[in-house]
Amino acid sequence: MAGIRKSFGPSRRTVMKWAALGVSAPGILQVTPALAAYPERPVKLVVANTPGGPSDIVARITAAALEQKTGKTFIVENRGGAGGNIGMGFVANAEPDGYTILLATNAISVNVGLYNKLPYDPYKDFVGVSEIATSPNTFVVRSELPTKNIKEFIALAKSNADKFNVATPPIGTTPQLQAEVFKFRTGLSKLDDVVFKGGGEAIQALLGNTVQLSSGSLPPASPHIKAGVLRCLAVTGEERWPDLPDVPTMVEEGFKDFVFATDTALFAPAKTPPEAVAWVERETLAVLGTPDMREKLFKAGFQVRPKGGKALFTRMDHEVKLFKDVIERANIQKL
Repeated sequence: MAGIRKSFGPSRRTVMKWAALGVSAPGILQVTPALAAYPERPVKLVVANTPGGPSDIVARITAAALEQKTGKTFIVENRGGAGGNIGMGFVANAEPDGYTILLATNAISVNVGLYNKLPYDPYKDFVGVSEIATSPNTFVVRSELPTKNIKEFIALAKSNADKFNVATPPIGTTPQLQAEVFKFRTGLSKLDDVVFKGGGEAIQALLGNTVQLSSGSLPPASPHIKAGVLRCLAVTGEERWPDLPDVPTMVEEGFKDFVFATDTALFAPAKTPPEAVAWVERETLAVLGTPDMREKLFKAGFQVRPKGGKALFTRMDHEVKLFKDVIERANIQKL
């Protein structure tokens, strides 16, 4: 059309300027299409825990939602072990190309004060991408156990100290930490910990009647509580969980400041291209804002927390200091 010039690239004058400066025009022209195409191949969400636990549940719901919205491929890879350190260390040392993303829980903060040596530095090795969801932790027993609340359980456990133990997810998770604080504050020093690789396995041990108490996040226990097989004695959130209106919080039961939760969030390796981080952040926040995603996560025992990478890093920094203090006050031995 007359009077309109379609531009498919830099003008001859611009190219000549690049040449005068010793800059390769083809090299520059290749950058924009490469960034615009991200992601060109599957993005891997690494879960630092075994299948069936809260982080795995969130990862699979999130991956499916991102695939549906973007048309790109997201896969979940479980790398559990060592309190989450194996998976977190793996991502910290992964190629920072935007194709390996960590789905972490609070263990990324807890482990700083719990371990003498870590395979990652939360401040230097990661960049925050997005908060995803949060869930209160719980204390759960089998329904046939003659205890209706946490105080009755404490009395029963003290009268049969050698017969009671507590199942927890890996060392460094908030459910495992809250179990230690619970033992310290109630004098149940003989309540043995049975630590599992994931929250799903810990609940299976309770269902199999090999343990008497589960200290875990709500999602793995939720369907069994609703089915009447398990009984939730208390939640450790700031407020009662909407689906369990008759279950009190630990604060309501007389345990001041006894608030623990399982939070899930996305981190990328440091030096990941900012454009890739921004893309994952934007798309994740978009799917978290949909009613369908909120409903799916709530049914699984989570409430969405649609906050970006900056807010995530602020929370992590606060929790590193908070959990260090909790570990010291509860006399928990460092590993």
